[in-house]
Amino acid sequence: MAKEAPRFTTSPVLIAFTEESQSRDTYGGGVSNVILQGMHMRRPDATKDTVLVFMHPTATLDTLPLPRDLARLGVPVLTCGSRYPHNDSALIMEKVLVDLGQYIKYARERLGYKRVVLAGWSGGASLSVFYQSQAEAPNVTQTPSGEPVDLSSLPPADAIMQMAAHSARARIMTESMDASILNELNPGERNPELDLYDDKNGPKPPYSDDFVAAYRAAQIARNRKITAWVKDTLDQLQRKGGDDQERCFVTHGTMADPRWLDPRIDANDRVPGKCYLGDPAVVNNGPIGLGRFATLRSWLSQWSIDESRAMTERQGPGVKVPAIVIANSADDCCPPSHTETIYQSLGGPKELHTIQGANHYYIGQREQLKTALDLSTSWLLKTGMLEGLPD
Repeated sequence: MAKEAPRFTTSPVLIAFTEESQSRDTYGGGVSNVILQGMHMRRPDATKDTVLVFMHPTATLDTLPLPRDLARLGVPVLTCGSRYPHNDSALIMEKVLVDLGQYIKYARERLGYKRVVLAGWSGGASLSVFYQSQAEAPNVTQTPSGEPVDLSSLPPADAIMQMAAHSARARIMTESMDASILNELNPGERNPELDLYDDKNGPKPPYSDDFVAAYRAAQIARNRKITAWVKDTLDQLQRKGGDDQERCFVTHGTMADPRWLDPRIDANDRVPGKCYLGDPAVVNNGPIGLGRFATLRSWLSQWSIDESRAMTERQGPGVKVPAIVIANSADDCCPPSHTETIYQSLGGPKELHTIQGANHYYIGQREQLKTALDLSTSWLLKTGMLEGLPD
């Protein structure tokens, strides 16, 4: 009878620190207090030298199959919630870097790990690249809206993983924007020639190369139009003076990427007519669409294609530590062009792998999940990030 592997334990992590602030961009807890909640997952016989740190700007990742199965195999895992759990309305990417730095300090100083590997999954991938770039050679001193931020003492990680990843929130958002919307205050005012979801008069897949080029240009133009309005509004508020220096707004139509309807565009093995959030036509104006609710400052930091710094194509060359990029061939969130951008951008020694048939979450895919685990652990062992696995 085979010996059953020891079960991993899940221990809550609570980190509290203070920041200079005149107001909060998250709910409750006092104006200057920042509270972070994470999970430490570890087998009792696992290494005490290395930990994988999973962090997403807004999601909590402790229930996902990959980090849990890594912990089950004997690889210690720390899943980290930012100060913006499950709500990115006011999220500032530069502040999330500060949060991630707090977790890495905790992993080394409180948990006693010698080596930290940033495990960037999905939206956590560009976050981890932005973090490591600033930890290795900090050059950002303020947010895109001009607020000072101190990133000068972020502790660098020892290696970085990019899994089922997109290259930037701003890029995936822009490529998802409904290019047909003409009036930001009235999403029903549309250009029918670009309306992917107009069954009667809209364009039908397969889309021509000229149409895709025109659509992409209109998406970028819409993103820039919102950015221009955001900057102008901030400028007006500053010139007016006083304490009222922020506005909140809604961005309609943010799941209208022609990729989801035409599988020939940025082709992989995904199912056409679906995306990682469900039916794209429903999600397009639903409550959980990308960037649906935002503040002026948050838009510039995480969604503006021109102003956001959290973009792998900009930060990747500054990352010199070993890296592995793992793509899923049936990913219905992060397409192959983003994988290529990530791999080409990273500045250190790197590997690229694609898991055939894998979807974004490995849900119901034990074989593909096992491949992801094998790739991850073999790379950790080969690079010396991990000295061995328990029996």
